[in-house]
Amino acid sequence: MAQYLLSVWHEDDYDLDFESDVARRRMAKVDAFNADLQATGAFVYANGLHPAAMASVARPTDEGVMLTDGPYAGTEKQMGGFWIVNAPDLEAAKELARRGAAACEQPVEVRPMHGG
Repeated sequence: MAQYLLSVWHEDDYDLDFESDVARRRMAKVDAFNADLQATGAFVYANGLHPAAMASVARPTDEGVMLTDGPYAGTEKQMGGFWIVNAPDLEAAKELARRGAAACEQPVEVRPMHGG
């Protein structure tokens, strides 16, 4: 069985208020999705990320490694969380991504992992 990264994408300034009704609804749906992944053996690991503004980047340079604050990619979308799942093939992983996107109400990208 291969492993896939299902990454959740948000607006750059996304910061979920976990006390809001919207967040509670999404978290309940994500919890149910996670429970189903675990029950079927597809779950490997999942986690949410703090906003991209809290990121730091280490960049190799000719003089060594430079550390800068902020996200690596200066885009309007940033990764906000992810699942690592086991799936028999890419089509099955895409179905899990579809279900994950419905649960978190955000776009979910699927990427095969090397050696998984």
